[in-house]
Formats: sequence, C-alpha cells, structure tokens
Amino acid sequence: MEQPRTSTPRRPKRPALADGPVVYQVPARPARPTPPVVLALRRLPNPRLTGLGAGLFGAASMLALGFLDRLLLDGSAVLFGVLFLPVSALIALWVREADLVTAPICAPIAFAVGIVPISGGTGGFGGQTMGVVTSLAVHAGWLYGGTLIAGLITCVRKVRAMNRRPRRTGAPRPGRPSGARDRRG
Repeated sequence: MEQPRTSTPRRPKRPALADGPVVYQVPARPARPTPPVVLALRRLPNPRLTGLGAGLFGAASMLALGFLDRLLLDGSAVLFGVLFLPVSALIALWVREADLVTAPICAPIAFAVGIVPISGGTGGFGGQTMGVVTSLAVHAGWLYGGTLIAGLITCVRKVRAMNRRPRRTGAPRPGRPSGARDRRG
C-alpha cells in the first residue's frame, strides 16, 4: 500500500550568479478596457456572404429602399444616396474573404437596381431606361461615394487578412534541392 506524500517536493536551488547578467522581469501591462462602441459593434450580426450573395443582398435592399423612398418621400434622390452609403459598407463588411474583390463591383450594381423606382421614367421600356440612365448620371456622386466606401473597406480587410497569414520564409521545401525549379510542361 502506497503512502500519501505529506510534504511538498523541494525545488532544486539555483546557483548564485557571481558576475553574470542581471535579468529583470517587466510586469505585464493591464488590459485596456474595451470601448462600448466596439462592444456594441461586436453584437451586430456578422454573416459571411459569397460574392453572389452580397450582390443579391445589395440589390434587394436597395430596391426595397427605392420603393420605400418613392412611397414615403416621392423619390428623394438625396435620401436614396445617403441610404446607399451604409448598404455599400455592409456589402463590403459581410462578403467573405475569398470574394472580397466582388464588393466594389456589387455596390454600383445595387445602386443601379435600386434607382429604378425613383428614376421617374415615363412611357414604355425606352422611357424607363432613359430615366434610369439620366438618374445614374445625375447622382453619380453618391454612386462613386458608395463604391469608394466599399473599395476602402475591402482594401483594409484584404491587408488585415494578408497580415494574419503566416509568412513564407526563403527556405526551400523539404525533399527538394534549393536550386530546383518546377518543370511543368
């Protein structure tokens, strides 16, 4: 039968350094409190849409906003442009990393789809098309602004993703000589 240990194990004594280097331990910094704005943003939904999903989200939301704008405010282009900016930001924030390049492409398409209800075209298909083209030309500032927002957010996300990846060293891969090249033919 084994007896339980009653004393604590002794640690070996470290030899005293006569004239060796002195090592100081720097105390760790206390963690900064997270600002309430960051905590609120973390509680928001964080879906990861494909490129097609982001385009469909943008087009559907801008179309719905266009119909609401026409119904409530008789097609206010300023309100539509202001609402386009956060939709562009959401497109760029919610698209997954593999499809980041599609966000600045989806934003102008969503603007063009959403401007159809407020364009004010009259007549048949030709009149409606001319109304959309005219509205796109007149409100190009909002279009460029939203596309710029989507592009900037996309660039920041891409740079952050590249910084998270492990960096390749110049060392050759195992099992291959350092001077060997791929000869694919």
